[in-house]
Amino acid sequence: MPNNATRNHRTQRNNPYTFDDLAARLHRTAAGVAWRWRTELAILILVSAALWRLALLITYPWAGTVVGLVLAAVSVLPWTRRRFWCVLTRHRVQKLCWEARLHTRSGRLPLVLWTRPTKVGERLFVLCRAGICAEDFDAHRGELRAACFAREARVTRNTRWSQLVTIDIIRRDTLAAGHTITSPLRGHRTGQVPVLADNRTEPVTGGQPSL
Repeated sequence: MPNNATRNHRTQRNNPYTFDDLAARLHRTAAGVAWRWRTELAILILVSAALWRLALLITYPWAGTVVGLVLAAVSVLPWTRRRFWCVLTRHRVQKLCWEARLHTRSGRLPLVLWTRPTKVGERLFVLCRAGICAEDFDAHRGELRAACFAREARVTRNTRWSQLVTIDIIRRDTLAAGHTITSPLRGHRTGQVPVLADNRTEPVTGGQPSL
């Protein structure tokens, strides 16, 4: 009777999806970490290059001061804040896919192709692996909005390519009223005196109006 090592070797040798198993292990390798943190790594490389270039012209303390002031000025821009929420949302969705087991049996996560800001939040374009569909994301809308600190999450499947899924993270309601106008009729129910337009007050009585 063959031992387990021989049987496992034959199974791996006859597996037609060996590259899928290799790709599934990328989330534990440096390549997988670099892909997930690509935005942060790009910013780190740019800041390091700018600091090194300025250090050749001025001293390191002054170079650090200039780079720090530039970063502080850029961080207050509305575009920077929107991009920050895009990066945060991408990380939160990827973390949710792992925790909620929205991945294949081999452990491959859905691929977040692109994240862009919208007027109400963020929009993510996701590529589903074999074994994952848009209905899986729709069944976890509650987990999506909770993971992204949002008020609502909407999932839309591409009408032509069903493996492409659009996830809209809703953070703001642009149609909500900025302030609430209180009706003067509320004073009749509470017994209070409503204020008229010319700052006169009119007592509220419970009797019928006189003819």
